[in-house]
Amino acid sequence: MPPLPLPASRRAFLESLAAGSVAWLLSARARGQAPAERKLGIALCGLGNYARGQLAPALRLTQHCELRGVITGSREKGQAWAREFGFPEKHIYSYATMARLIDNPAIDIVYVVTPNSLHAEHTSAAAWAGKHVICEKPMANSVADCNAMLAACRANRVKLSIGYRLQFEPHYRELKRLAREQDFGPFRKMTGGLAFTIRQRVWRIEKAMAGGGPLMDIGIYCLQAACMAADTSGEAHPTFAPVAVQAREHPKQRPDLFRDVEEGLDWRMEFANGATGEFTTSYNGGMDKFRAEAEKGWYELAPAFQYGGLKVTTSKGPPGVGMPPPSQQAVQIDDFARCVKEGRESPVSGEMGRRDMVIIEAIYRSIAQGGRRVEVKV
Repeated sequence: MPPLPLPASRRAFLESLAAGSVAWLLSARARGQAPAERKLGIALCGLGNYARGQLAPALRLTQHCELRGVITGSREKGQAWAREFGFPEKHIYSYATMARLIDNPAIDIVYVVTPNSLHAEHTSAAAWAGKHVICEKPMANSVADCNAMLAACRANRVKLSIGYRLQFEPHYRELKRLAREQDFGPFRKMTGGLAFTIRQRVWRIEKAMAGGGPLMDIGIYCLQAACMAADTSGEAHPTFAPVAVQAREHPKQRPDLFRDVEEGLDWRMEFANGATGEFTTSYNGGMDKFRAEAEKGWYELAPAFQYGGLKVTTSKGPPGVGMPPPSQQAVQIDDFARCVKEGRESPVSGEMGRRDMVIIEAIYRSIAQGGRRVEVKV
């Protein structure tokens, strides 16, 4: 969709906002308070299960931001959230009125948690309203949509981050350290998978809404972990990617349920340094494991991708990782709030989300071509 037109009052609004920011800065200095100590305001766009079950509790734990508004298709639901979190009802927006966010300086960040097919539209709307954006994974249903989202954020000079919570989890921070410092040598072989069973029709198995099946939803975690382990810089460079992939779709056991998306698939990733990754993902089974092997040792997580309770074993015994946070999402959200305050880019940027969509599209092309090797060009 084309960018939303800017309201005629945008320049006046930005000028008044800038003037207000200067006044607030001077006032903060007079009180001896650093501007970075101010909590930023977040509005949740979409109030489904993930927002209720994970993000709402996380936002009660964040130190650098707090919930100050919602964007929802249900006014009644928005009112219930306003009562629970103590923000005014004027901070309840519909998807059709997101442009009005430009007039609300209390909200700095919009967290987009709507179905995948709506990510591009809602991210762009938030950006054109002058708000920084966290977009839940996967970034979008296509690379073209990712490009549009990045363009909207660049045009409005706002930051964009993707909801890759595990990048901040201590066990994965250790994985990245091992990749960088090569205690075991460079990781050469990564394996694992993530699977669970879906028994009824939900939007996640509707191609128009989800863009695909389990690869888009949960297989993306395996893809992320493989890139972390293979990236010897250890910093999860946003465009680091395999050079090629191959994939095979599983025969459908329930074709009536999985009419237009895969029920499961296996895929292989090849990296420029010779490392490989072999993974499986499915909506018909049970699996939750990641393993990275090097010449002098290995690192394994099982369970590997859950919201908590991750367990790690290594060839050298238990690693000295820190205690898991009470909420992975709280750490993820707080990091982005600090990025906004400090003027730095998110380590899980929109460029990383786009990279993952490039890889996913290559995997689907390999399936369509009978499992042929497909080069990845980020």
